[in-house]
Amino acid sequence: MFSALIKGIRQLSDPKTQKVVWMGIGAALLTFAVMWAVIGEVLAKTAIFETPWLEGIADLLGGAITLVLTWLLFPSVISAVIGLMLERIAQAVEARHYPNLPAANDPPLTEALIGAAKFLGVMIVLNLMLLPFLFFGPLFPIVFYGVNGYLLGREFFELVSHRRLAPADARTLRKQRQSAIIGIGVVFAFLMTLPIINLLTPVVATATMLHLFEAWRGEAGTALATT
Repeated sequence: MFSALIKGIRQLSDPKTQKVVWMGIGAALLTFAVMWAVIGEVLAKTAIFETPWLEGIADLLGGAITLVLTWLLFPSVISAVIGLMLERIAQAVEARHYPNLPAANDPPLTEALIGAAKFLGVMIVLNLMLLPFLFFGPLFPIVFYGVNGYLLGREFFELVSHRRLAPADARTLRKQRQSAIIGIGVVFAFLMTLPIINLLTPVVATATMLHLFEAWRGEAGTALATT
């Protein structure tokens, strides 16, 4: 897992990947700005507390609350956005490390958009449900990174694996490697909460998961049918 992550980081030096990196950074910054504006507007027009004095405090801390919510939801949103750029990242990784692989399945744009929207919806709902854990101190990071690690690991695995495996075979491989997928997903979730680094994380995550997938697929051998 560690070697795959190192390869994923080194992929940032590849010229083909760098084009996607800049696109990803642009998408990330735009995403962050839109989220900040939308969340701020919603908070400004929504009564969070029924008690007047608590609502007054919430209004005064509106900027901080907006920042916290944007920070918490950013991994969910940018992962869905970068999913639309997956093919370019994957092609760059394969061209550099797996040049003998045949062309992969390229899902239709409509299918990719629907998949990204579903993933985004689930991530946002679950992360909003985690907000009460903010009041439980040390418990919140454990729950936050655990839930997001599971979701991000699964999402990046499926994005990569469905390019080359039938859904049923991809599901089988995912179950076999569940612990490793969750583990690397927690790493992705942590990196996505670090300023600046989170702008590069989706590209690194895609490259890392592709390396892991190819290693696992190779170990599985002919048990999995390539589509």
